[in-house]
Amino acid sequence: MIDIKFLRENPEAVKENIRKKFQDQKLPLVDEVIELDAESRKTQQEADGLRADRNRISKQIGALMGQGKKEEAEEAKKQVNEFSERLAALEAKEAELSEKITKIMMTIPQIIDPSVPIGKDDSQNVEIERFGEPVVPDFEVPYHTDIMEKLHGIDLDAARRVAGNGFYYLMGDIARLHSAVIAYARDFMIDKGFTYCVPPFMIRSNVVTGVMSFAEMDAMMYKIEGEDLYLIGTSEHSMIGKYIDTIVPGETLPHTLTSYSPCFRKEKGAHGLEERGVYRIHQFEKQEMIVICEPEDSPYWFEKLWQNTVELFRSMDIPVRTLECCSGDLADLKVKSLDVEAWSPRQKKYFEVGSCSNLGDAQARRLKIRIAGKDGKKYLAHTLNNTVVAPPRMLIAFLENNLNADGSVNIPEVLRPYMGGKSKIEVPAK
Repeated sequence: MIDIKFLRENPEAVKENIRKKFQDQKLPLVDEVIELDAESRKTQQEADGLRADRNRISKQIGALMGQGKKEEAEEAKKQVNEFSERLAALEAKEAELSEKITKIMMTIPQIIDPSVPIGKDDSQNVEIERFGEPVVPDFEVPYHTDIMEKLHGIDLDAARRVAGNGFYYLMGDIARLHSAVIAYARDFMIDKGFTYCVPPFMIRSNVVTGVMSFAEMDAMMYKIEGEDLYLIGTSEHSMIGKYIDTIVPGETLPHTLTSYSPCFRKEKGAHGLEERGVYRIHQFEKQEMIVICEPEDSPYWFEKLWQNTVELFRSMDIPVRTLECCSGDLADLKVKSLDVEAWSPRQKKYFEVGSCSNLGDAQARRLKIRIAGKDGKKYLAHTLNNTVVAPPRMLIAFLENNLNADGSVNIPEVLRPYMGGKSKIEVPAK
């Protein structure tokens, strides 16, 4: 959410930003907010004047009574009551206008970074760099669930009977590999100096609306019936929410945290073949990283965060590339975003395994996360987040890139301590 003062003083800049995001239907909202804001300030000014007059006259009543001027005192009381009635109406109007303004402001997109490429959707995202040599083996790479089934590592049929589509049972060495990747990612980030955290897996509605747009909320979040609680779609939600309505001492920044959580997502809509299996599912686990920092430091941390993900994947022998998200592919709260994509030997192309985002002060403004500077001034923090690793989607890239012709899977050296020393997952004997 952008600063209303900035919108008030720079309406054309806000409109141009909306055009860059190809959301022209939102252009009238800028003028609507300006009108509502003007009305709100006028109402507040009248209310402030009435409060001052009411307080002044209230103080006179006692003096008038003491002077025996009962009629004048009664007239003053009557005036105070009239002021109070008018003030109550103005306060109700203020609250109504404030609610309308906030609702609209939460749909107007954040001002994007000048470096963001302009494009309508993800087809216009820009490749930045490749890391590792993409290899296509001289044998056919099966679909990822076929690889897992051959290793007795997945049971989708049982999951459908128990929970429906979009769920899975991971079994045996594949389940162990899943946990190994999460544990390795946790230790990898701790070694980078991040503080490990296991957060709440449910959050209240005021946190949900603080960390994401209404559109994202509707498409992703599962609500707990009868309670003001939602299942998290990523631990970023509760990790940023940890700072709601707080003032962070500037000398303690940056706060760098890495968190584990299960994640729950509706994943609305139909998807193609490559998004079946365990690519797009309702439940998965993830290691995340978030940063709370000074505004001037967020570009630095943006670079550091995506580099961590690239380094992690390369340590497991998985080729990756980075893509700069274009303006039309940015969620409304994001200032800048970059996707990390892993190489798929089966599809002979890259697919998304992580997303790094700089949200500027958008989440901080909604959640009232402020910094106490050395000079005593208070100002909004910047927040960033990035996926460390999200199996089982990451397992698709892992299995395809470490698969052998006989169906066995190599275990990179960094994962062997988490796999009981195993260097390979063998196909079970029939």
